[in-house]
Amino acid sequence: MRILVTGGAGFIGSATADALADAGHEVLTLDAFLPQAHGAGRAAWSDRHALTVGQVGDADVLRAALRGVDAVCHQAAAVGHGLDPSDAPMYVANNDLATAVLLAQMYAAGITRLVLASSMVVYGEGRYACPDHGVVRPRVRRFDDIAAGRFEPRCPACNGDVTWQTVPEDAQLDPRSVYAATKVAQEHLAAAWARQCDGTVWALRYHNVYGPRMPQNTPYAGVASIFRSALAAAQPPRVFEDGRQTRDFVHVFDVAAANVLALTGPPPPGGFAAVNICSGTPHTVGDFAGTLATAMHGPDPQVVGGARPAAVRHLVASPARATALLGFTAQVTFADGVAAFATDELRPPALTSA
Repeated sequence: MRILVTGGAGFIGSATADALADAGHEVLTLDAFLPQAHGAGRAAWSDRHALTVGQVGDADVLRAALRGVDAVCHQAAAVGHGLDPSDAPMYVANNDLATAVLLAQMYAAGITRLVLASSMVVYGEGRYACPDHGVVRPRVRRFDDIAAGRFEPRCPACNGDVTWQTVPEDAQLDPRSVYAATKVAQEHLAAAWARQCDGTVWALRYHNVYGPRMPQNTPYAGVASIFRSALAAAQPPRVFEDGRQTRDFVHVFDVAAANVLALTGPPPPGGFAAVNICSGTPHTVGDFAGTLATAMHGPDPQVVGGARPAAVRHLVASPARATALLGFTAQVTFADGVAAFATDELRPPALTSA
């Protein structure tokens, strides 16, 4: 197959492009080299594949890039929590408007197969159960509770304790940040496109992806990169809240493998399907920081309380649907992945945190 990977010089995009090429496919990449994720120079791994430098939202660029293409893997996006609401136009332009332009140009070119990079952030808080009220949707955590060290969500009916559960793909979407809202919009745009042109879309909801080629030293980076940068500077990784917030850390090589399966396997039932791409072995954020500190022979993590803006407490999913529909099962264990991450090559970005 001839496959275009948007964002193909980025973190997940480049791993996916390499995995596709290793599987014998012809890979084309398109990347705008946004400063939030890329350094001033072009990374050497970008040169492996035919590369177009340009914006996904540029219709003229897309018309040329899509020529002769059989399928598209749409990885290009502005990612992360962002700094504050002033980021909203940047997120909407790069994620939603650009996706709409891509879908329009795919339709014009007669390309009907799309794999969309979505995210766990579409769920907001994860899934919780109350002993008395069953499955409930906790309210947004209050600033005064977080300041007082009360981090666990409460039952909205009785204010009692709740227990986290794995969140299923059919859970109500509840974005808690501008970035999350743009990922929900991308899914809706892609689903509408699939219905209108008889296309097929796999929306892969990645969980906490880590591994080589992550951008570092940027406010848009994930916690894995932030912890790694601190330890590389002989500083303790700073863990918000009490470190007991739960996530599923999935290695980028497994995410790339999931993309390959979605691009080359059977189409999704009904033309559109969203699936969680995760390892199936949840860990706390404190676990990740501590394991990485040990691997890097660095100082122990420092638990600092508070919370990142728009952060949620527990967000864990099961890969069962991805296994059933895509044949996906993560192969990189937490221990092996974090040990390798201690020395993985990362990408110094042009935009650094203050």
